[in-house]
Amino acid sequence: MKIRILSILALLAVSFLMFSCKSTPKPDPAVDEAAAAVLARIEQSRQRAMDFEVPSYFPSEWEAAEAELKEASEMPRTDAAETVQVIARFNAVAATYDELFNKTIPLYAQAREDEIMAIRSEVINSGFSQVFPDFLQAADDMALEAKAQYEAADYYKAKDTAAKALGEYENLLLGTKVFLARQEVIDRGFAQYALFAFEKADELSAIAVEQYEAGNKEGAIETAEEALLRYNLVLESGWSNYVGERRAAAIAERELAIEEKANVASRDLFREADTMFAQAEENLEAENIRAAALLFIDSEARFAISREDTEERRQKALEAIKLAEEKIEESNEAAIEAERLIEGGSR
Repeated sequence: MKIRILSILALLAVSFLMFSCKSTPKPDPAVDEAAAAVLARIEQSRQRAMDFEVPSYFPSEWEAAEAELKEASEMPRTDAAETVQVIARFNAVAATYDELFNKTIPLYAQAREDEIMAIRSEVINSGFSQVFPDFLQAADDMALEAKAQYEAADYYKAKDTAAKALGEYENLLLGTKVFLARQEVIDRGFAQYALFAFEKADELSAIAVEQYEAGNKEGAIETAEEALLRYNLVLESGWSNYVGERRAAAIAERELAIEEKANVASRDLFREADTMFAQAEENLEAENIRAAALLFIDSEARFAISREDTEERRQKALEAIKLAEEKIEESNEAAIEAERLIEGGSR
């Protein structure tokens, strides 16, 4: 569509030139000047509208404007009067492109802001920005600059600055992923399973920070990506070892629950734990290691709960038996006393 319309504009320009050269009357400089101006205006208005994604926001209105442009380009221009009419029609089409642009620009700016804020929230919520506040401040300053440019109607500068700001936040998002991967390794104690890889990842992380601070952002990104890869390898190794440990613990807890008759005394709780254990086994078979490990942990906890519930029930039952025995004993003592009194009275 873009190539077709630009071809129409090119043909229109040639047509204006031919009209100026072949007309019997002397060319009207005012008409020629107006023709050149309208060509420049419509090309500028249309290009600006495309640069800010007007067709995506108002597709039906855009198609209508394109149809108007095509229709205007096919109007006759055999004399100055007809050419003036074409110029007026093209000015109207350019005004339509401008109107669509003005309707789009707030939506376009909001969309860029939403993209930035979504990534910024991830960076902040991860805790990464607390460790590297200067990095976030630099990105924030760039975003605020884009906002100021937009408010000053310097839209092309605002667009470029916003794109740069978004790129900065995306860099920070990569840093966030590295930060969170490392934190998970530490929190879960997985470094022991791949210590060399973990230490190498730490070394690369430090280098990436140094590169970023020195302004070598391209190098920092490459280094951070390699560090993230190594942390993920540590996590993969850790989960593979960890899932075996958690499975063994869940099996042991399950066996204890059966020995203590939790599958009978606390049937519902035991079934809940057993269902979760079966799901863990299915995930393990499907090589969903992380999911399997977490399910084994949950099932282990629920088997333990079923045992505790069974013990509580057992204690309550013992207390009830003891209470009943005490009441029986009291009743027997009362009966003996009553019998003694009766016998004493009869004497």
